[in-house]
Amino acid sequence: MTDYLASADKALLTRHGLGDFEALWALQLDAVDEPNTSRGGWSSVFRLELEGKGYYLKRQSDYLTRTLHSPFGEPTFAREFRNISRYQKLGIPALQAVFYGERKQGGQHRAVLLTRALDEWTDLDPLLTQWAQLPAAQRQGVLQACGQLARTLHGAGQMHGCFYPKHIFLRERREGWQAQLIDLEKTRPLLFGMRDRVKDLEPLLRRAAVWNEAEVRVLLGAYLGQPQDSAMVGTWLQRLTQRRRHKEGR
Repeated sequence: MTDYLASADKALLTRHGLGDFEALWALQLDAVDEPNTSRGGWSSVFRLELEGKGYYLKRQSDYLTRTLHSPFGEPTFAREFRNISRYQKLGIPALQAVFYGERKQGGQHRAVLLTRALDEWTDLDPLLTQWAQLPAAQRQGVLQACGQLARTLHGAGQMHGCFYPKHIFLRERREGWQAQLIDLEKTRPLLFGMRDRVKDLEPLLRRAAVWNEAEVRVLLGAYLGQPQDSAMVGTWLQRLTQRRRHKEGR
C-alpha cells in the first residue's frame, strides 16, 4: 500500500523532517493515555504540535483485525483510514487524515495514522453536563447541528456504529453550530433502512438523557427535514423510545 500524505500538510511535515513513515514512527513523544494491548500487540496515541498546528499521531504494532477485506488480519488503523477517506469523498463532516502508512518490519505489522486535532471543537459530552445552563438559542443550535449531521451521514448511505456524544464534535460560528464525527472504525453501509437508522440514533439519545421530548423533536425535525410536530417526527420518536426502553431493560 502506498503511503498517504495530505498535500495541505506536506510542506509543514517536511520542514520538520516528518514527511515519511520512518520519521513518524521514530518520533519521541509522550502518549496521551495508556496503550491498548487487547489484540496481542499494542496501539498508542500521541499529541504532536508543529508551528501552532495540532495533530494526533497514532502508532500500532501487531494490533490487527480480521475482515472480509483482509482475512489474515490488518491494522485497525487501516479500516479507520479507509473510512476517513470514504467520509471525505461522500461529504460527511469528520476528522481529517494527514498521513497513513503500514510496514512489515522485524516480524511486526506496524501502522501510523496522523490526523488533524480538533482544537477549535468540543465534543458533545461537556455540553450535556452544563445543558441546563446553556442559553436556549445554543441548545437549539446544538440539537439542529446533531440532527443535520445524522441526516448527512445516513443520506450518504453510511451508519456510524458509535453515534455517541463523545464522538460528535461541535463548534459555534456566526452562521450557526457545526458538527462532525470522529472514531469511524465501526462505520458500515446503511443496509436495513429505518431499522439501521434507528439503531444508529438511539445510543445518542440514551446517552443524552438531559434532552426532553421537545428537544428530541428539534433534533428529529432537523434529521428528517420535517416540522417538529409532524406525524413523521412522532413516528420516529416512538420507534426510538421503544428501542431505548428495550436497551435499558436488558
